Amino acid sequence: MTTAPRIALTRLAGLLADGTRAAFCLALLDGRAWTAGELARHAGVAPSTASEHLSRLVAGGVLAEEHQGRHRYVRLADVAVAQLIEDMAAHDPPADPPPTTLRATGSRRALTFARTCYDHMAGRLGVAVADALTRRRLLERDAGIAFTEAGVAWLADLLGEPPATTGRRPLARLCLDWTERRPHLAGAAGAALCRHALNEGWVTRIGSGRALGIGPTGGEAFSRVLDIDVVALKLSMETPMTSSSGRADTA
Repeated sequence: MTTAPRIALTRLAGLLADGTRAAFCLALLDGRAWTAGELARHAGVAPSTASEHLSRLVAGGVLAEEHQGRHRYVRLADVAVAQLIEDMAAHDPPADPPPTTLRATGSRRALTFARTCYDHMAGRLGVAVADALTRRRLLERDAGIAFTEAGVAWLADLLGEPPATTGRRPLARLCLDWTERRPHLAGAAGAALCRHALNEGWVTRIGSGRALGIGPTGGEAFSRVLDIDVVALKLSMETPMTSSSGRADTA
């Protein structure tokens, strides 16, 4: 590794090694912009402390900021940063203490069942979507990951048009899920499917966080479109999730 990339990697590792800055970045994986005050309350730190940490993250290229009136908003700089943070979290899942109240337990279960990972679906529902696409041979995982010809046609039919891709973002990418320890679907297709599910009311945001709930039309839609039984999926929260090959995930 040449000197410049090594220095950049060291700087990035230093920025994300701090617990408060890591908490900010994990919160921002919901894909939305937060104010400094909101992040300060989320991490349980003083506003002045939050401001100092946010300035370092912005200067380091991890966050982007924008000002509206007297409010300062920050968001993750781009999808590449979001992917890096989610990947790091998956390899070293947050070691949160066990919830001590019914509300905290419910919040954790909701987050584990379904949530946004920047702009695509994660959690048990997100993994189930990736497995369903694979099972129906719309998605291939034998050598990397790619939508089949039938999968591309299926996407275009569901969404009305194929998802737009760029040189930096492929159509499909597997993102290791930090709660399930198995991959969910990211990339342009993952983002487009999540956006479609939200717009059509298949899923709805729970509160101001990342958790997603099944919307009024979600049960029927997931069953019709991907043969996913969301009721059974929720019941499966009590047991390890099986892979698309039928083997239980015990990692």
